Amino acid sequence: MNDALHSIRAVAFDLDGTLVDSAPDIQHALNAALKKDGLQRFELDQVRAWIGDGPDALIARALAAQGLADADETLRQRLRRGFDVATLAAPLSGGSVYPGILDLVAGLHRMLPMVAITNKPTPLARAVLDAAGVLPFLEGVQGADTPALRKPAPAMLLAACEQLAVAPQQMLMVGDSAPDMLSAHAAGCPAVLVGWGYGHQALPGGLAPLRIDAPAQLLTALRATRRSDATILNT
Repeated sequence: MNDALHSIRAVAFDLDGTLVDSAPDIQHALNAALKKDGLQRFELDQVRAWIGDGPDALIARALAAQGLADADETLRQRLRRGFDVATLAAPLSGGSVYPGILDLVAGLHRMLPMVAITNKPTPLARAVLDAAGVLPFLEGVQGADTPALRKPAPAMLLAACEQLAVAPQQMLMVGDSAPDMLSAHAAGCPAVLVGWGYGHQALPGGLAPLRIDAPAQLLTALRATRRSDATILNT
């Protein structure tokens, strides 16, 4: 793995399913919005399977699951407002940071700049990252504030590359799902697929990301590339 990471100069992390297990909080926010409109609520396992494409897609799936796929835009917007309010009120009260993540971002801090790239809208993402204790380690947060930005589109990754003044091949995308890996592929970024989260078992053909089972593996590998660089510079 170390050889494949040698050119890395920045790291982009997905949020939900990669840095934090936010499924309980997403379920709470969704159900709070649905309840206010007298609609069906959903169990955690079902909500977890819907995570990854942002709150608008989540709400659309919840509506479709109760026969309301053709619901009008007024209802969708009302549910979205309710979802946002519930998320901001309790961004990580039921979920948790995955084991080893805080050690990873603390260990990479000052070694490599890091950003979060997420299909959550930016204000919600920043609230979750702040509650998780991860936000202070990041140089930026790129959220999907419009549908066109959502992964698997490469736009957020490319914007992060521009922000950090690195080439796409120098930006490592770390995520748990197909949209993360497809976004990295489209942007020309190398990628690492984590062995936890919500969607790591389902990848389309033609993708061959590096894989890790624990955050410590990535920290060790990236530290090794920095030591290698230092050795070369001192010879």
